Amino acid sequence: KAVRFSFAIMSVSVRVEGTEEAVTVFREPKPNSELSCKPLCLMFVDESDHETLTAILGPLVAERNAMKQSRLILSLGGLPRSFSFEFRGTGYDEKMVRELEGMEASGSTYVCTLCDSTRAEASRNMVLHSITRNHGENLERYEMWRSNPFSESAEELRERVKGISAKPFLETQPTLDALHCDIGNATEFYKIFQDEIGEVFRGTNPSREERRSWRTALDKQLRKRMKLKPVMRMNGNYARRLMTHDTVEVVCELVPSEERREALRELMGL
Repeated sequence: KAVRFSFAIMSVSVRVEGTEEAVTVFREPKPNSELSCKPLCLMFVDESDHETLTAILGPLVAERNAMKQSRLILSLGGLPRSFSFEFRGTGYDEKMVRELEGMEASGSTYVCTLCDSTRAEASRNMVLHSITRNHGENLERYEMWRSNPFSESAEELRERVKGISAKPFLETQPTLDALHCDIGNATEFYKIFQDEIGEVFRGTNPSREERRSWRTALDKQLRKRMKLKPVMRMNGNYARRLMTHDTVEVVCELVPSEERREALRELMGL
């Protein structure tokens, strides 16, 4: 696929000498815009091809690490000013994260890119998880995988390193990508639309049949007016179509209270 590796200046902060709190003097309002994202590298590559990916991105990673470990001193207003750089990565999907951090592919027993859970553990525990993986630890685990200091069998060694099988070469921070933000927002709004149609705010305790009738009415209205067919599972295209002012106006036709219609429009505006 085509992969674009680009950068944007997200924010600039100033910290006065002797103080700990920094003051943000610039924040990019549209960090995903092509106007603010400057491409460093555009490539056609299979992200599963570890050798090709490391060869292309290797120089960028080396330069980024050098910038993180050094300071830039410029003379501004006749006084030397010291600048340091912090990097935050975004836009990585699961497949790319696994490749950049040296993890096994998505079919691995180690199902999560943020913690050490196996599929069996995750199926028993769907709630209580915390982020435990990090780039430094992944590097240590790779060295253990490479050197096998305890002379363990392949299965024992794999259990010890928790699915790390290649050298991690680019640090990724755990983030929620724009697609899943859209899906999460749309899922909540889909529920809100149904509740407003049924006037749940009045404090009633609706039955399952009533809730089903509200959902049916919403789906019918969206299909008729917005050409949005009902989906079993929220997807990106449906989410983006749902999260528009046009959709809210269509849904407001089913909401009895004018006050609640205005509140719904205002909420979508936010």
